[in-house]
Amino acid sequence: MRMIRFTLFILFVLAMIAIVVQENHLLNDSSIKKGSHIIPRESMLKGKNIPDVRKLSDEFNGDLFKWMGKTPQSLLNELGDPVRKDLSAYGYTWWIYKNSSDNRYIQFGILDNEIMTIFATGNKLDITPLEIGQDYDSIEKEFTFDKSVNYRQGISTYRLKLTNEDLDKKPLVKVTDDVFIQLYFDTTNNQLISIRVIHGDILLKHKPYEMSYRGNIEMEQKLAKKQWAEVEEGVEQQIFDLTNTIRKMYDKNILQWEESTHEVAFMHSKDMSQNNYFSHHDLEGKGLKDRLWNQNIIYSLAGENIAAEYTDAPAVITGWLNSEGHREALLNEDYTHLGVGVYRYYYTQNFISKD
Repeated sequence: MRMIRFTLFILFVLAMIAIVVQENHLLNDSSIKKGSHIIPRESMLKGKNIPDVRKLSDEFNGDLFKWMGKTPQSLLNELGDPVRKDLSAYGYTWWIYKNSSDNRYIQFGILDNEIMTIFATGNKLDITPLEIGQDYDSIEKEFTFDKSVNYRQGISTYRLKLTNEDLDKKPLVKVTDDVFIQLYFDTTNNQLISIRVIHGDILLKHKPYEMSYRGNIEMEQKLAKKQWAEVEEGVEQQIFDLTNTIRKMYDKNILQWEESTHEVAFMHSKDMSQNNYFSHHDLEGKGLKDRLWNQNIIYSLAGENIAAEYTDAPAVITGWLNSEGHREALLNEDYTHLGVGVYRYYYTQNFISKD
């Protein structure tokens, strides 16, 4: 009998040990999933708790945020048809809505019948508790900007690492386990210029920050030549629209599209991409003046912005705005026309003035 009791006691102790181990394992998984910021790997293994993140529906209650996760039919029912549908390089399609009279501009990124990302800029946007034109310091006080933010996708974990420049120009705020907000600032006046609400899965496709990870990483999507042409045309139109939206925000004149100048810009982007260089002058030393002359374009003043390896139109526009020379061209009141050329991840703006 004693032997039986002793055996039962040993079995009971072993069972309790097994339960404790399982609970600690579940706590560790839960703490990583709910974390607003990644913690060092050694701390992660110790199962330290991480504070809960904000709930999107509680603090971010502006009209813009309600669209995340909705269907495109919801957009049609409330906003009507978009002015365009632009294929992105990341598998989703941008639905473009713009209101010239209010100078309001919104892009909704739709994947698998769901809104997965939103980019917005301009005036009269309801992005409560934020506001376009709000100063950097007041937003940072409300939403701490950290150098590392984490995301979990299934069994894989990702750590997004922001540089000091990232924190100044495009800090990242995690608002739920799956949803983030990129805040784009004009660093000249330290004011919020635009925002991007983005699902974590799309954020991983964009790779806008340095990243480390444990698990799997999605490979870059391969596009056919015809698909790339469609993406490039969409990005060109977005850059044109965003240029005029921002110019209007800064009380500058609106530019007109110039087709022949667009062709010059496109060929320069294509040449840079295919010949692996980045310069206002091609490999023969010819610059913008030569390129415009070769196309018999008549102008009184001309300027050029170029960029490479930016994620998309919203990202490259913010980059130009925050670079002194590019900003000067972007907001120059003497220009009257604009041609935009995009080839893969190379971007060119050619500005001209016509008398």
